Amino acid sequence: MLYDVRLELHYDYEASVHGDRHLVRVVPVSIPGVQRVIASSLRFDPRPEQETTFTDFFGNTVTTIAYTGYHDHLDVRLTARVQVEDIQAPADLSPSLDGLKQEIAGLWSLAPESPHHFLAASPRVPLAPEITAYAQEAIAGAPSVQAAALGLCLAIHHDFKYDKEATRVDTGAIEAFELRRGVCQDFAHVMIAGLRGAGIPAGYVSGFLRTIPPKGKPRLEGADAMHAWVRVWCGQHAGWLEFDPTNAMLAGPDHITIGNGRDYSDVSPIVGVLRTSGQHRAKQSVDVVRVE
Repeated sequence: MLYDVRLELHYDYEASVHGDRHLVRVVPVSIPGVQRVIASSLRFDPRPEQETTFTDFFGNTVTTIAYTGYHDHLDVRLTARVQVEDIQAPADLSPSLDGLKQEIAGLWSLAPESPHHFLAASPRVPLAPEITAYAQEAIAGAPSVQAAALGLCLAIHHDFKYDKEATRVDTGAIEAFELRRGVCQDFAHVMIAGLRGAGIPAGYVSGFLRTIPPKGKPRLEGADAMHAWVRVWCGQHAGWLEFDPTNAMLAGPDHITIGNGRDYSDVSPIVGVLRTSGQHRAKQSVDVVRVE
């Protein structure tokens, strides 16, 4: 699948800001055998006085921008063309939960892809007894790690309601779990917490999802969205597999990856500091268009 992606992040500041520095993670990454970034361009308005790009520990592309002068808005604009492979659902080569524990115990690597980084609590994902209990009930009797991950994915999709008004970007996994509602970020965090509580390494994936309009309806410009889903380490033979609890499915060719980490804090689209005395308003627009 070949896609053209366009993202616009717009911030209006009530009072002029200055001295701000930001980390921006919105550029898709190339993943061998999964997706290839053919071209990408990232622009800012106003133009930053300092701009650098680096690759973080987990392999995500990070752009740093800094301003010393005063400005009353910030626009971030991404355009990219990405090729995503239409990979068939893999055969289940994952071990049982007991077998997974033995594999993890025998794995000494601390490379970025090592499952050891994705077992403990992280800044946005605590190990909560109530979420662990929910996960253990959902995966009870699962013959393999892959089956367990899919079972929890389907349970969250069934038991939680998608509600944009229920949570905020800083809502924690425990609060979203208690509400049984939220958005893709919340569902991903709950699934990650549940899997880790059950001893299964899990991480957060940030990206884009192409939305298909109802039959007979036009595609609305800017109506696509940034999305979040979950990657699960299913043992040495199966490796990392990705599940989308919002849509009750394995991630597929409509999922375009920006990056991954332990939770949202590792791959937030933009984070930074600035000097100001007022509030700000944010607006996001995303287009994911398949190139025929």
